[in-house]
Amino acid sequence: MTTLVICVDRSGDVGRATSVPMPVSGWEAVRSLVTEVGLADPEDASVNCLLEALRVARDLRDDREEAVVGVVSGSHDSRVGADRSIAAQLDELVDRFDPDTAIVVVDSAEDERVLPIVESRLAVDSVDRVVVRQAHDLESSYYLLKQFLADEELRSTVLVPLGIGLLVLPSLLLWFSTEIAFAGVTALIGAALLYKGLAIDEHLASIPDRVREALYAGQVSIVTYVVAAGLTLVGLFLGALSVSEIAENRPLVVRSMQLVYAAVPWLAVAALTAATGRLLDEIIRDEGIRSHVLNLPFLAVAVGLVVRGFAGYFLEQESVLGPLVVADVVVSPTQRLALFILAGIVVSLFGVAVASDVESDRIEDVIEHEEDDRGRET
Repeated sequence: MTTLVICVDRSGDVGRATSVPMPVSGWEAVRSLVTEVGLADPEDASVNCLLEALRVARDLRDDREEAVVGVVSGSHDSRVGADRSIAAQLDELVDRFDPDTAIVVVDSAEDERVLPIVESRLAVDSVDRVVVRQAHDLESSYYLLKQFLADEELRSTVLVPLGIGLLVLPSLLLWFSTEIAFAGVTALIGAALLYKGLAIDEHLASIPDRVREALYAGQVSIVTYVVAAGLTLVGLFLGALSVSEIAENRPLVVRSMQLVYAAVPWLAVAALTAATGRLLDEIIRDEGIRSHVLNLPFLAVAVGLVVRGFAGYFLEQESVLGPLVVADVVVSPTQRLALFILAGIVVSLFGVAVASDVESDRIEDVIEHEEDDRGRET
Protein backbone atom coordinates (compact mmCIF):
# COMPACT_ATOMS: atom_id res chain seq x y z
CA MET A 1 0.00 0.00 0.00
CA THR A 2 1.40 3.38 -1.04
CA THR A 3 0.73 6.53 0.97
CA LEU A 4 1.05 9.95 -0.61
CA VAL A 5 2.22 12.55 1.92
CA ILE A 6 1.06 15.72 0.24
CA CYS A 7 2.03 19.24 1.31
CA VAL A 8 -0.63 21.72 0.22
CA ASP A 9 0.10 25.38 -0.56
CA ARG A 10 -3.13 26.97 -1.75
CA SER A 11 -1.79 30.53 -1.77
CA GLY A 12 0.99 29.62 -4.22
CA ASP A 13 3.82 31.09 -2.12
CA VAL A 14 6.09 28.11 -2.76
CA GLY A 15 5.75 28.30 -6.52
CA ARG A 16 6.24 32.07 -6.66
CA ALA A 17 9.25 32.03 -4.28
CA THR A 18 11.19 29.36 -6.18
CA SER A 19 9.81 29.38 -9.76
CA VAL A 20 9.91 25.57 -9.58
CA PRO A 21 7.28 23.82 -11.73
CA MET A 22 4.58 22.13 -9.67
CA PRO A 23 3.95 19.48 -8.52
CA VAL A 24 7.20 18.44 -6.89
CA SER A 25 7.56 14.84 -5.76
CA GLY A 26 10.24 12.62 -4.33
CA TRP A 27 12.38 12.87 -1.22
CA GLU A 28 15.39 14.63 -2.76
CA ALA A 29 13.29 17.02 -4.83
CA VAL A 30 11.23 18.14 -1.85
CA ARG A 31 14.33 18.50 0.33
CA SER A 32 15.92 20.74 -2.29
CA LEU A 33 12.68 22.70 -2.47
CA VAL A 34 12.86 23.34 1.28
CA THR A 35 16.27 24.94 0.81
CA GLU A 36 15.03 27.09 -2.06
CA VAL A 37 11.96 28.30 -0.12
CA GLY A 38 14.00 28.94 3.03
CA LEU A 39 16.58 31.00 1.13
CA ALA A 40 13.88 32.99 -0.65
CA ASP A 41 11.90 33.77 2.51
CA PRO A 42 13.19 32.36 5.82
CA GLU A 43 10.09 33.62 7.64
CA ASP A 44 7.64 31.74 5.43
CA ALA A 45 5.62 29.13 7.32
CA SER A 46 5.69 26.94 4.21
CA VAL A 47 9.23 25.89 5.19
CA ASN A 48 7.85 24.22 8.31
CA CYS A 49 5.08 22.62 6.29
CA LEU A 50 7.55 21.10 3.82
CA LEU A 51 9.77 19.83 6.62
CA GLU A 52 6.76 18.27 8.34
CA ALA A 53 5.84 16.45 5.13
CA LEU A 54 9.39 15.05 4.92
CA ARG A 55 9.24 13.98 8.58
CA VAL A 56 5.93 12.19 8.14
CA ALA A 57 7.22 10.36 5.06
CA ARG A 58 10.37 9.33 6.92
CA ASP A 59 8.37 7.99 9.87
CA LEU A 60 6.18 5.96 7.54
CA ARG A 61 9.23 4.46 5.88
CA ASP A 62 10.72 3.63 9.27
CA ASP A 63 7.51 1.68 9.93
CA ARG A 64 8.16 -0.24 6.69
CA GLU A 65 5.38 1.50 4.78
CA GLU A 66 5.78 2.71 1.24
CA ALA A 67 5.47 6.52 1.27
CA VAL A 68 5.86 9.18 -1.38
CA VAL A 69 6.18 12.85 -0.47
CA GLY A 70 4.81 15.50 -2.80
CA VAL A 71 4.05 19.23 -2.94
CA VAL A 72 1.18 20.98 -4.73
CA SER A 73 0.86 24.73 -4.99
CA GLY A 74 -1.81 27.01 -6.39
CA SER A 75 -0.60 28.74 -9.56
CA HIS A 76 -3.36 31.26 -10.15
CA ASP A 77 -4.40 34.56 -8.59
CA SER A 78 -8.05 33.63 -8.09
CA ARG A 79 -9.15 31.01 -5.59
CA VAL A 80 -11.04 29.02 -8.20
CA GLY A 81 -8.03 29.00 -10.50
CA ALA A 82 -5.71 28.01 -7.63
CA ASP A 83 -8.01 25.13 -6.64
CA ARG A 84 -8.22 23.90 -10.22
CA SER A 85 -4.44 23.97 -10.60
CA ILE A 86 -4.08 22.00 -7.35
CA ALA A 87 -6.63 19.50 -8.62
CA ALA A 88 -4.66 19.05 -11.83
CA GLN A 89 -1.41 18.59 -9.89
CA LEU A 90 -3.06 15.99 -7.67
CA ASP A 91 -4.28 14.10 -10.72
CA GLU A 92 -0.72 14.08 -12.04
CA LEU A 93 0.64 12.68 -8.77
CA VAL A 94 -2.09 10.05 -8.60
CA ASP A 95 -1.37 8.94 -12.18
CA ARG A 96 2.36 8.82 -11.51
CA PHE A 97 2.44 6.95 -8.20
CA ASP A 98 -1.03 5.34 -7.97
CA PRO A 99 -1.25 5.82 -4.17
CA ASP A 100 -3.90 4.12 -2.05
CA THR A 101 -4.22 6.72 0.71
CA ALA A 102 -3.05 10.24 1.45
CA ILE A 103 -1.85 12.24 4.42
CA VAL A 104 -2.41 15.96 3.97
CA VAL A 105 0.01 18.43 5.59
CA VAL A 106 -1.15 22.06 5.88
CA ASP A 107 -0.01 25.14 7.78
CA SER A 108 -3.13 27.31 7.72
CA ALA A 109 -6.92 27.22 7.58
CA GLU A 110 -6.72 28.49 4.00
CA ASP A 111 -4.74 25.43 2.92
CA GLU A 112 -7.10 23.11 4.82
CA ARG A 113 -9.98 24.19 2.58
CA VAL A 114 -8.38 22.17 -0.22
CA LEU A 115 -9.09 18.98 1.72
CA PRO A 116 -12.32 18.16 -0.22
CA ILE A 117 -10.33 18.26 -3.47
CA VAL A 118 -7.90 15.67 -2.10
CA GLU A 119 -10.71 13.53 -0.68
CA SER A 120 -12.42 13.42 -4.07
CA ARG A 121 -9.39 11.63 -5.46
CA LEU A 122 -7.87 9.71 -2.54
CA ALA A 123 -8.83 8.33 0.83
CA VAL A 124 -7.35 10.74 3.37
CA ASP A 125 -6.03 8.97 6.46
CA SER A 126 -4.92 12.04 8.35
CA VAL A 127 -4.61 15.83 8.23
CA ASP A 128 -1.43 17.15 9.82
CA ARG A 129 -1.70 20.83 10.74
CA VAL A 130 1.62 22.58 11.32
CA VAL A 131 1.58 25.48 13.76
CA VAL A 132 4.68 27.65 13.94
CA ARG A 133 5.72 27.97 17.56
CA GLN A 134 6.04 31.77 17.46
CA ALA A 135 2.43 32.05 16.23
CA HIS A 136 1.09 29.19 18.29
CA ASP A 137 -1.35 31.21 20.39
CA LEU A 138 -2.85 33.04 17.42
CA GLU A 139 -3.18 29.94 15.26
CA SER A 140 -4.59 27.82 18.08
CA SER A 141 -7.12 30.50 18.98
CA TYR A 142 -8.30 30.65 15.39
CA TYR A 143 -8.76 26.90 15.15
CA LEU A 144 -10.50 26.73 18.51
CA LEU A 145 -12.89 29.46 17.37
CA LYS A 146 -13.47 27.61 14.11
CA GLN A 147 -14.30 24.36 15.92
CA PHE A 148 -16.47 26.24 18.38
CA LEU A 149 -18.57 27.78 15.61
CA ALA A 150 -18.92 24.37 13.98
CA ASP A 151 -20.32 22.80 17.16
CA GLU A 152 -24.09 23.22 17.20
CA GLU A 153 -24.48 22.52 20.91
CA LEU A 154 -21.84 25.07 21.90
CA ARG A 155 -23.38 27.66 19.59
CA SER A 156 -26.78 27.22 21.20
CA THR A 157 -25.25 27.35 24.68
CA VAL A 158 -23.13 30.50 24.27
CA LEU A 159 -24.11 32.44 21.16
CA VAL A 160 -27.89 32.29 21.73
CA PRO A 161 -27.75 33.79 25.27
CA LEU A 162 -25.31 36.44 24.06
CA GLY A 163 -27.56 37.31 21.14
CA ILE A 164 -30.64 37.57 23.36
CA GLY A 165 -28.73 39.71 25.84
CA LEU A 166 -27.58 42.09 23.11
CA LEU A 167 -31.15 42.37 21.79
CA VAL A 168 -32.60 43.05 25.25
CA LEU A 169 -29.91 45.54 26.28
CA PRO A 170 -31.15 48.51 24.15
CA SER A 171 -34.68 48.15 25.54
CA LEU A 172 -33.40 48.06 29.12
CA LEU A 173 -31.24 51.13 28.48
CA LEU A 174 -34.33 53.04 27.29
CA TRP A 175 -36.41 52.21 30.37
CA PHE A 176 -33.84 51.86 33.14
CA SER A 177 -30.48 53.20 34.18
CA THR A 178 -27.23 51.90 32.71
CA GLU A 179 -26.35 49.95 35.88
CA ILE A 180 -29.72 48.18 36.01
CA ALA A 181 -29.62 47.41 32.27
CA PHE A 182 -26.17 45.83 32.35
CA ALA A 183 -26.97 44.00 35.60
CA GLY A 184 -30.12 42.53 34.04
CA VAL A 185 -28.34 41.41 30.87
CA THR A 186 -25.48 39.91 32.89
CA ALA A 187 -27.94 38.03 35.09
CA LEU A 188 -29.79 36.77 32.00
CA ILE A 189 -26.63 35.48 30.33
CA GLY A 190 -25.38 33.96 33.58
CA ALA A 191 -28.68 32.16 34.18
CA ALA A 192 -28.68 30.80 30.62
CA LEU A 193 -25.10 29.53 30.93
CA LEU A 194 -25.83 27.90 34.29
CA TYR A 195 -29.01 26.39 32.82
CA LYS A 196 -26.96 24.63 30.15
CA GLY A 197 -23.79 24.12 32.18
CA LEU A 198 -25.59 22.34 35.02
CA ALA A 199 -27.66 20.30 32.53
CA ILE A 200 -30.87 21.60 34.06
CA ASP A 201 -32.62 21.17 30.72
CA GLU A 202 -31.75 17.46 30.71
CA HIS A 203 -33.04 17.03 34.27
CA LEU A 204 -36.28 18.84 33.43
CA ALA A 205 -36.72 16.74 30.30
CA SER A 206 -36.32 13.52 32.31
CA ILE A 207 -38.82 14.52 35.03
CA PRO A 208 -41.95 13.26 33.19
CA ASP A 209 -40.36 9.85 32.58
CA ARG A 210 -39.19 9.53 36.16
CA VAL A 211 -42.59 10.57 37.51
CA ARG A 212 -44.32 8.07 35.22
CA GLU A 213 -41.99 5.27 36.32
CA ALA A 214 -42.50 6.19 39.98
CA LEU A 215 -46.29 6.15 39.60
CA TYR A 216 -46.31 2.82 37.77
CA ALA A 217 -43.89 1.28 40.29
CA GLY A 218 -45.92 2.48 43.26
CA GLN A 219 -43.00 4.26 44.88
CA VAL A 220 -43.60 6.00 48.20
CA SER A 221 -41.11 8.72 47.29
CA ILE A 222 -43.51 10.31 44.79
CA VAL A 223 -45.86 11.13 47.69
CA THR A 224 -43.09 12.30 50.00
CA TYR A 225 -41.68 14.52 47.23
CA VAL A 226 -45.05 16.24 46.90
CA VAL A 227 -45.23 16.69 50.69
CA ALA A 228 -41.66 18.02 50.67
CA ALA A 229 -42.56 20.54 47.96
CA GLY A 230 -45.54 21.71 50.04
CA LEU A 231 -43.39 22.05 53.17
CA THR A 232 -40.84 24.04 51.16
CA LEU A 233 -43.53 26.48 50.04
CA VAL A 234 -44.76 26.81 53.63
CA GLY A 235 -41.23 27.52 54.83
CA LEU A 236 -40.65 30.19 52.18
CA PHE A 237 -44.03 31.76 52.92
CA LEU A 238 -43.41 31.93 56.66
CA GLY A 239 -39.91 33.23 56.03
CA ALA A 240 -41.28 36.02 53.84
CA LEU A 241 -43.83 36.91 56.54
CA SER A 242 -41.08 37.08 59.16
CA VAL A 243 -39.09 39.42 56.95
CA SER A 244 -42.06 41.79 56.68
CA GLU A 245 -42.00 42.18 60.47
CA ILE A 246 -38.49 43.63 60.37
CA ALA A 247 -38.07 47.37 59.96
CA GLU A 248 -37.42 48.42 56.39
CA ASN A 249 -34.33 50.38 57.36
CA ARG A 250 -32.57 47.14 58.22
CA PRO A 251 -29.81 46.06 55.80
CA LEU A 252 -30.64 43.53 53.11
CA VAL A 253 -28.27 40.99 54.69
CA VAL A 254 -30.21 41.08 57.96
CA ARG A 255 -33.53 40.62 56.19
CA SER A 256 -32.08 37.70 54.21
CA MET A 257 -30.82 36.07 57.40
CA GLN A 258 -34.31 36.42 58.92
CA LEU A 259 -35.79 34.67 55.89
CA VAL A 260 -33.27 31.84 56.21
CA TYR A 261 -33.75 31.55 59.98
CA ALA A 262 -37.54 31.25 59.69
CA ALA A 263 -37.57 28.97 56.63
CA VAL A 264 -34.77 26.54 57.53
CA PRO A 265 -36.79 24.34 59.94
CA TRP A 266 -39.48 23.79 57.32
CA LEU A 267 -36.91 23.23 54.59
CA ALA A 268 -35.08 20.72 56.80
CA VAL A 269 -38.34 18.86 57.47
CA ALA A 270 -39.04 18.89 53.70
CA ALA A 271 -35.62 17.40 52.98
CA LEU A 272 -36.13 14.86 55.78
CA THR A 273 -39.50 13.86 54.30
CA ALA A 274 -38.06 13.42 50.80
CA ALA A 275 -35.10 11.43 52.13
CA THR A 276 -37.42 9.22 54.18
CA GLY A 277 -39.43 8.47 51.05
CA ARG A 278 -36.32 7.28 49.25
CA LEU A 279 -35.38 5.19 52.25
CA LEU A 280 -38.81 3.55 52.30
CA ASP A 281 -38.49 2.73 48.59
CA GLU A 282 -35.18 1.02 49.30
CA ILE A 283 -36.76 -1.03 52.08
CA ILE A 284 -39.80 -1.99 49.94
CA ARG A 285 -37.60 -3.17 47.08
CA ASP A 286 -35.91 -5.55 49.54
CA GLU A 287 -32.61 -5.25 47.69
CA GLY A 288 -30.67 -3.90 50.63
CA ILE A 289 -30.37 -0.31 51.79
CA ARG A 290 -27.54 1.67 50.28
CA SER A 291 -25.48 3.58 52.84
CA HIS A 292 -25.79 7.00 51.19
CA VAL A 293 -29.60 6.67 51.08
CA LEU A 294 -29.71 5.72 54.77
CA ASN A 295 -27.49 8.69 55.61
CA LEU A 296 -29.69 11.25 53.80
CA PRO A 297 -32.22 11.90 56.64
CA PHE A 298 -29.44 12.49 59.15
CA LEU A 299 -27.63 14.75 56.69
CA ALA A 300 -30.79 16.84 56.14
CA VAL A 301 -31.22 17.38 59.89
CA ALA A 302 -27.53 18.15 60.41
CA VAL A 303 -27.43 20.76 57.62
CA GLY A 304 -30.63 22.35 58.94
CA LEU A 305 -29.15 22.69 62.44
CA VAL A 306 -25.90 24.23 61.19
CA VAL A 307 -27.59 26.71 58.84
CA ARG A 308 -30.11 27.78 61.50
CA GLY A 309 -27.27 28.21 63.97
CA PHE A 310 -25.37 30.57 61.68
CA ALA A 311 -28.51 32.54 60.81
CA GLY A 312 -29.41 32.88 64.51
CA TYR A 313 -25.88 34.04 65.30
CA PHE A 314 -26.04 36.87 62.77
CA LEU A 315 -29.54 37.91 63.86
CA GLU A 316 -28.59 37.95 67.53
CA GLN A 317 -25.57 40.09 66.74
CA GLU A 318 -27.94 42.63 65.15
CA SER A 319 -30.36 42.42 68.11
CA VAL A 320 -33.11 41.06 65.86
CA LEU A 321 -33.23 37.82 67.82
CA GLY A 322 -33.30 37.58 71.59
CA PRO A 323 -30.69 35.60 73.54
CA LEU A 324 -31.07 31.85 74.01
CA VAL A 325 -31.85 30.77 77.58
CA VAL A 326 -31.10 27.19 78.65
CA ALA A 327 -32.01 26.22 82.26
CA ASP A 328 -32.10 29.87 83.36
CA VAL A 329 -28.65 30.38 81.82
CA VAL A 330 -28.27 32.99 79.11
CA VAL A 331 -26.23 31.62 76.19
CA SER A 332 -24.02 34.05 74.30
CA PRO A 333 -24.25 34.24 70.48
CA THR A 334 -20.93 32.42 70.07
CA GLN A 335 -21.98 29.66 72.48
CA ARG A 336 -25.31 29.41 70.67
CA LEU A 337 -23.54 28.95 67.33
CA ALA A 338 -21.20 26.35 68.84
CA LEU A 339 -24.15 24.38 70.23
CA PHE A 340 -25.89 24.23 66.87
CA ILE A 341 -22.68 23.26 65.05
CA LEU A 342 -21.95 20.57 67.64
CA ALA A 343 -25.50 19.22 67.32
CA GLY A 344 -25.14 19.09 63.54
CA ILE A 345 -21.84 17.23 63.79
CA VAL A 346 -23.26 14.74 66.29
CA VAL A 347 -26.30 14.02 64.11
CA SER A 348 -24.08 13.63 61.04
CA LEU A 349 -21.69 11.25 62.81
CA PHE A 350 -24.60 9.25 64.15
CA GLY A 351 -25.94 8.88 60.59
CA VAL A 352 -22.53 7.75 59.36
CA ALA A 353 -22.32 5.19 62.17
CA VAL A 354 -25.77 3.80 61.43
CA ALA A 355 -25.01 3.59 57.71
CA SER A 356 -21.69 1.85 58.42
CA ASP A 357 -23.39 -0.72 60.67
CA VAL A 358 -25.98 -1.50 58.04
CA GLU A 359 -23.30 -1.77 55.35
CA SER A 360 -21.20 -4.13 57.48
CA ASP A 361 -24.27 -6.28 58.18
CA ARG A 362 -24.91 -6.53 54.45
CA ILE A 363 -21.31 -7.59 53.82
CA GLU A 364 -21.54 -10.27 56.53
CA ASP A 365 -24.81 -11.54 55.04
CA VAL A 366 -23.20 -11.79 51.62
CA ILE A 367 -20.20 -13.67 53.05
CA GLU A 368 -22.44 -16.10 54.95
CA HIS A 369 -24.56 -16.64 51.85
CA GLU A 370 -21.47 -17.42 49.77
CA GLU A 371 -20.17 -19.83 52.43
CA ASP A 372 -23.54 -21.60 52.50
CA ASP A 373 -23.48 -21.98 48.72
CA ARG A 374 -19.97 -23.42 48.83
CA GLY A 375 -21.00 -25.87 51.54
CA ARG A 376 -23.92 -27.06 49.45
CA GLU A 377 -21.68 -27.51 46.41
CA THR A 378 -19.21 -29.63 48.39
